[in-house]
Amino acid sequence: MNMDLNRQYAKHQQALMGADCAANDDDRLAKLAKASRIAGRISDFQHGLGAAAACAWSKAQFANSTQVKAGFETP
Repeated sequence: MNMDLNRQYAKHQQALMGADCAANDDDRLAKLAKASRIAGRISDFQHGLGAAAACAWSKAQFANSTQVKAGFETP
C-alpha cells in the first residue's frame, strides 16, 4: 500500500480549517467528520508501517470523532 502522506496531511489540515470557517453547524460537522476519516486513513497507513507517529494520529482521530458525535467545535 502506498500513500502520499504530505497530501493526506494537507487534506486533513484543509478540512480542519474549513470547519473553523464553516457557514453553519452541519457544514462544520461534515468537515470535522472528513478530517476524522482522513486521520483514520493516515493512522491505518502508519500502523501498517509500524511507525511511532501512528499513536498520535489514532488519538487525533478519536478526539475528532468524539467531537463530531457530540457536536462540539475543536479548540
